Amino acid sequence: MQIKNFMVDQSLKELTNHRTVVLPIACYETRIDQNINGYIPLHWHDEIQFVLILKGEAIFQINEEKLVVREGDGLFINSGCLHMAEEKNPSGCVYICLNVSPHFILPQDLYTTYVHPYIQATNLLYLYLDAKKHWGKNILDAIIKINQWIQQKSPYYEINITVQLTLIWQNLIINGFQLEYDQTEMLKSHRMKQMLNWIHLHYAEKIMLDDIAKAGQLSRSECCRYFKRILKTTPLRYVTDYRIQKSLILLQQAESNVTEVAYQVGFNSTSYFIDIFRKTMNMTPLAYKKYKMNDC
Repeated sequence: MQIKNFMVDQSLKELTNHRTVVLPIACYETRIDQNINGYIPLHWHDEIQFVLILKGEAIFQINEEKLVVREGDGLFINSGCLHMAEEKNPSGCVYICLNVSPHFILPQDLYTTYVHPYIQATNLLYLYLDAKKHWGKNILDAIIKINQWIQQKSPYYEINITVQLTLIWQNLIINGFQLEYDQTEMLKSHRMKQMLNWIHLHYAEKIMLDDIAKAGQLSRSECCRYFKRILKTTPLRYVTDYRIQKSLILLQQAESNVTEVAYQVGFNSTSYFIDIFRKTMNMTPLAYKKYKMNDC
């Protein structure tokens, strides 16, 4: 099994290059359990995302909302939204992921009227794509076609893709929902990203709750409420979990040892690192390292 490391920068912006050689899109099949973390960690990107579940079920979180996406159905995730995914059950969940630059959806003359208002709307974080609904099935069928064309690279496939993207967007916006632009929600999203960005820059250092709150220009209590509401955890627990995530990458390096890794990711006690790692991963760091070395 090929284990993939899902790379994000300090602000949680995904570092995957979302484009083919000639088009500002990326379309590929992925298995959730093949990620180094065992799930797709929290991240965001400027591209809009369409998902089609080919096998199993997945639990997606978009900002502070969670939902289950069934096999055969899909999801639209708007630009800039924090999101993550995990399997609902250990079912080897596989899905097609289509990421598209908003500017490539429609010609520039139509972008201002028919795309920009939708990616800026604060009440359009996501849409569930139900295969039983006519508009949903149209979008899901188009995702399959785009995925096939990118793999096959048949003649004029780039033109065919642009036609399907127009069809996808037309089916998405014909729902006629009223778009809203809540400045408070925009500010919340901005502050959450600021706090996460600060943690990811300083996770190897000693971190206090006051530091995180200051990064988001919030009080300690408000900072805790943000994390509890959006990430369903506390700020300092998030720091600990993030440190464990970073340790997974370091432990797979042949020359690393457990003590060095513990201090590199911000733990000031090897025994505490081992204890937290065991509770999180159900094995010790050394056992994890040996397992990954044998898996190579």
